[in-house]
Order: sequence, then structure tokens, then C-alpha cells
Amino acid sequence: MNGLTSEQVSELHGDLVVLGRELDALLEMSEDIAKPIELEQPIGRLSRMDAMQQREMAMANRAAHERRRALVSEALEAFEDGSYGACVTCEGSIPFARLKALPETPVCLSCQERRE
Repeated sequence: MNGLTSEQVSELHGDLVVLGRELDALLEMSEDIAKPIELEQPIGRLSRMDAMQQREMAMANRAAHERRRALVSEALEAFEDGSYGACVTCEGSIPFARLKALPETPVCLSCQERRE
């Protein structure tokens, strides 16, 4: 599979499964934090502003977790169709070290640098 040994493929698949579970847990935990702040809550003005700021930060983190979870799902689908480890931009092989660091990445480092 795109220049990877069967042991590497197995290891990366396990990494993706574990990462998916971790992200699912983070998303589940962040559901309560992301709820709107009730105006009727008996807290002071500064405490309300602090709560609103914390909520906004939690929402940003949740959005990042959702994006990463979508990438994990796409990577697991790529395992199914045999395209895992191939850059979606240039179709070259993504090195094992990059996949080990970011198993959900759909692009090689060169293409990532060009995107940025």
C-alpha cells in the first residue's frame, strides 16, 4: 500500500482507530461546554464574560476536533479502497514518518507546504 510494509500499515491503522476513539471522547465531553450561556444564570457580569470566552474557546476546539475526526474517517475509508498513504494532491507516497506523526494526513509534506 503506497510503499508501506504490512507491519506499517497495521500499525497506522491501529493508530487511526485509537485516534478516532480519542476524538469521539473529546467531542462527547465538549458537548456540555459548548452549550449557550443562559442569561438567567445568577453570575456576575465579569463571570458571564469569562464563561462566554471559555465557551468560544471550547467551540473552536470542538470545531478542530470535528475537522480532525472527519480526516480520520476519510483515512479509514482510504484503507478500505487501498489508497491510504497516497497524497491526494500529487498522488505520491506519503512517508511513514509523516503518517506516524499525523496518521490522518491526506497530503505529503511538499504539498502541505505549498498549501500554506
